[in-house]
Amino acid sequence: MSTPSPNRPLVVLDCDSTTIQDEVIELLADAAGTRELVAEVTERAMRGELDFAESLRERVATLAGTPETVFEQAYRRVRPTPGIHELVAAVHERGGVVGVVSGGFHEVLDPLAADLGLDLWRANRLEVVDGALTGRTLGPIVDAAAKAAALREWAHDAGIPLAATVAIGDGANDLEMMEVAALSVAFNAKPIVRERADVSIEQDLAQVIPMLDEL
Repeated sequence: MSTPSPNRPLVVLDCDSTTIQDEVIELLADAAGTRELVAEVTERAMRGELDFAESLRERVATLAGTPETVFEQAYRRVRPTPGIHELVAAVHERGGVVGVVSGGFHEVLDPLAADLGLDLWRANRLEVVDGALTGRTLGPIVDAAAKAAALREWAHDAGIPLAATVAIGDGANDLEMMEVAALSVAFNAKPIVRERADVSIEQDLAQVIPMLDEL
């Protein structure tokens, strides 16, 4: 049995297709009848072919006029990734912190964070007026740079050295935070992410647990 690391870990995960098995924007688009268009733009963005902020605006615009009840409908369809509950528990057992930073949306991430017992989370917000989505976001867009900044900020605020940080993601938008972290884990990832990550795993996030004691 390995000796536990003296460092409290900070583990920061992407949300869509990492913490959960779904792309929330696609779940929302189902209700708006724009799923096919949104999925195509999402895939191009994840491959690094589109600027994330512009691709997000393009996808969100397709949701204009959708009733805000879509958030609850989408959350009921969210599927947590195998091993996420075990990983969160393992980090907490070590006195550590778990954060999720997402190019998706607070409206779905907030209830997910409560259900998973996350310590920190950050995402985009969708504008709602008179009970319907306007097709616009509110505030700065959470892009690759914002994800990296969140990891640094959360580590600083928790008093955790960057040497005890782990970043887990699947797409090009996760590369900057993965470069900041001591350990970068590609999860069910695009080829560009697998190439740049320290470790590449599939299917089960519990595989990260033994790595926590190697930080």
